[in-house]
Amino acid sequence: MPRLDLPLAELQAYAPEVSVPDDFDEFWRSTLADARAVEAPVVVHRVPSPLTTVEVFDMTFPGYAGDPIKAWFLVPAGSTGRLPAVVEYNGYGGGRGLPSERLGWVSCGYAYMLMDTRGQGSAWGSGGDTPDPHGTGPSFSGFMTRGIESPADYYYRRVFTDAVRAIDAVRTLDRVDPERVAVCGGSQGGGITLAAAALSDGLIAAMPDVPFLCDFRRAVGFTDNDPYQEVVRYLSIHRGAEDRVFDTLSYFDGVSFAMRASAPALFSVGLLDPICPPSTVYAAYNHYAGPKAIEVYPFNEHEGGHTYQWQAQVEFLAALV
Repeated sequence: MPRLDLPLAELQAYAPEVSVPDDFDEFWRSTLADARAVEAPVVVHRVPSPLTTVEVFDMTFPGYAGDPIKAWFLVPAGSTGRLPAVVEYNGYGGGRGLPSERLGWVSCGYAYMLMDTRGQGSAWGSGGDTPDPHGTGPSFSGFMTRGIESPADYYYRRVFTDAVRAIDAVRTLDRVDPERVAVCGGSQGGGITLAAAALSDGLIAAMPDVPFLCDFRRAVGFTDNDPYQEVVRYLSIHRGAEDRVFDTLSYFDGVSFAMRASAPALFSVGLLDPICPPSTVYAAYNHYAGPKAIEVYPFNEHEGGHTYQWQAQVEFLAALV
């Protein structure tokens, strides 16, 4: 792909019109209502850990269709009362891994929840523990095309619902202040963050880092990298399915969610990102409806600011809690 997407000045003005289905809001209202109608417990139990400054809890909560979704829940050892909480969503292909891998937020004094992504956890990291029990039609080997025949069956309908239900679940815990919950994630986790921010009320912050799943038509047509290339390869076999595929994707576009989100947001973008083209990040950022800021990394690719961005998030969130 080209080394550069658009010049920064053009990125800052890039606010494309994306297709928003007439029933977008009703689709998500009914999806979440159905999920919340399933009665299933949130189960949290402390597990042995070599960590001495952190209490580690294995968590299971009901997601889409009441499916059991795993998570880690961490709090500072010896903490009392209700803490502000950070819910994090993972990057593409990763699982919840081991609790010792995610100590940053809890070390800053927050209650911290890391949601396992259903069906993922076998591409990198230390693995995942949540299956996706729902079958789909023909798809390429990745998750981008699973159920892409219709919005009702699309994989990310389940994942985005899980993300909202994760917020619902963490708000029920007696170690969490339900009025002070923030969401974050990088890449796929950034796209999930945008969906969660639009579909959940009362969040204090959203921190989408180099977000994936935004401005699908441009992303699929622009980058030759996975995961967007999974859609290209699907369409190269399923000739003539383009309209149907992009109609499905229009229910899951981070730009449409950004238009509906109101929590203060801190984005990030790598201007040399070959996986999530900068223009697709700016498409969501420029349409974001709430207060917002963006950290720009001119010479970085999909890693963006990495730990520097996390430090920026810490400062950003500290000013809000």
